[in-house]
Amino acid sequence: MALRPRSLLKFRRLFSSSSAASTPLLWSFSNEDLGDESLVEILSWGRGSSGQLGGGKEEIRYYPATVASLRIPARFCLSPSSGRLANIECRNGAGSFEVGISCGLFHSSLLVDGRFWIWGKGDGGRLGFGHENPVFVPTLNSNLDEVRSIALGGIHSTALTRAGEVFTWGYGGFGALGHSVYHRELLPRLVEGSWTGKIVHLATSGAHTAAVTDSGELYTWGRDQGDGRLGLGGGGCPGEGGAFAIPSRVKALPVSVAAVSCGGFFTLALTADGQLWSWGANSNYELGRGDDTSDWRPQPIPSLQDTRIIQIASGGYHSLALTDEGAVLSWGHGGHGQLGHGSTERQKVPTAIEALAEERITYIACGGSSSAAVTDKGELYMWGYASDSQLGVPGLF
Repeated sequence: MALRPRSLLKFRRLFSSSSAASTPLLWSFSNEDLGDESLVEILSWGRGSSGQLGGGKEEIRYYPATVASLRIPARFCLSPSSGRLANIECRNGAGSFEVGISCGLFHSSLLVDGRFWIWGKGDGGRLGFGHENPVFVPTLNSNLDEVRSIALGGIHSTALTRAGEVFTWGYGGFGALGHSVYHRELLPRLVEGSWTGKIVHLATSGAHTAAVTDSGELYTWGRDQGDGRLGLGGGGCPGEGGAFAIPSRVKALPVSVAAVSCGGFFTLALTADGQLWSWGANSNYELGRGDDTSDWRPQPIPSLQDTRIIQIASGGYHSLALTDEGAVLSWGHGGHGQLGHGSTERQKVPTAIEALAEERITYIACGGSSSAAVTDKGELYMWGYASDSQLGVPGLF
């Protein structure tokens, strides 16, 4: 039997029960106040030419395979994720122990209760260890603690602490680090923005970054090139390569926002009541407005004004949106089947993925040209570009 790359692939069982025996236990808790414990396994697959799969060598993993395991409280929560509204259960203290993962272009990270492990390609200092060497297994970074969320970019990294501070490190070209200079940072460095209060949400992509304050203001920095992805005006930015090297408030956004997602050349923002706004490059209908005109001015997506969105995820030229009813919509570039509609056509406006209509989806994610969704039963669906085995099923092209 052959599967086409644009099919939606479902994983019911991702690994064998014996796979954990040879993998490291990175975390084990012993706090009786936190109740029962759970064994959680971290898996990776795809191309690992720079060690980003965490298996200790350069490799291609055709199937999901265990990288490490964690023994943590059974009532843990996912740490805040770019583009996702805050988890009500975690906000109310039902699960104060948080775990999260993030993938950059050639590096990966794991966050456990305020501490983070990071591995992969080290060029530009993106791993934050004070050097540029690659690391092939998950390694604890002791240069920053009390971390709430991690968002990895192309050749840089960003972190949000529990105190509401933003730290960045790695390659500083195009202003993606927000430090007013364009050189690399080998260690996590505090971003000294002009905002008041705390940062509560953070997102990044290849060369631009966005942060939301506790009052709902949005700040952006990094590369623009005239496509308007920063929302700071047309005509490009004054710095190197058309960049803003320091955080600037998006004054053109007339509403308070709660979450943000950075695509390749565009940005999406989500309000607390689930309304979605977009701006930036639009040659592949990335903005979801029905036309292909790029626009630096944030505007709501017309077809979603009666829909409550709880999470957004962006790839290079496409996006997904998750509704409060568990449905998934997609739009933008579909040349690799990443939209999930059984074709390689572009979608001008957010369109429901019919192949997931019988499922209730609880979480979504995008790679550059691939997509993923997790159901309320813990099943993982993937679709899109497959030539580097990133869908976890060999034989796809």
